[in-house]
Amino acid sequence: MKYLLYLVFPLLFSNVIVAQKVAVYDNYASLEKEVLSDKNTIYVVNFWATWCAPCVKELPHFEKLNSENKSIKVVLVSLDFKNQYETKLLPFLRNRRIISEVVLLTDKDYNTWLPTVDKEWSGSIPATLIIKNGKKVFAERIFSSYEELKEYVNTSIN
Repeated sequence: MKYLLYLVFPLLFSNVIVAQKVAVYDNYASLEKEVLSDKNTIYVVNFWATWCAPCVKELPHFEKLNSENKSIKVVLVSLDFKNQYETKLLPFLRNRRIISEVVLLTDKDYNTWLPTVDKEWSGSIPATLIIKNGKKVFAERIFSSYEELKEYVNTSIN
């Protein structure tokens, strides 16, 4: 019993990292219907991947936006490979302590869904979609600071 206390006690006061739940969508239409369909919600949707260095660099800006602005729902749409879900994506999210909602989009029929997001989107990432009252504003660019992202979002939704 004494040894059990030595094992359990540290766990009670440690920083436990809760595993991020990540829904997997095989097509964009399902993701849009199930995640982005509330007309009363302002969405900031970032398309990214763990293998994209500029994407990873700007993730903290989206995390800060998520934590500081409760009137906005940040959704991080990972375009990582489905076969690396458990080996790369989930460990990445745990290690970076990502708390925003993350979904994995595995739809490889880009010609079908990219124009749904924005008809001018070339497919490069990072890319950000802002949705308010059914109106979409799209940015195929990198946000180099939180202030830059916040200003862009505020301008887009006002």
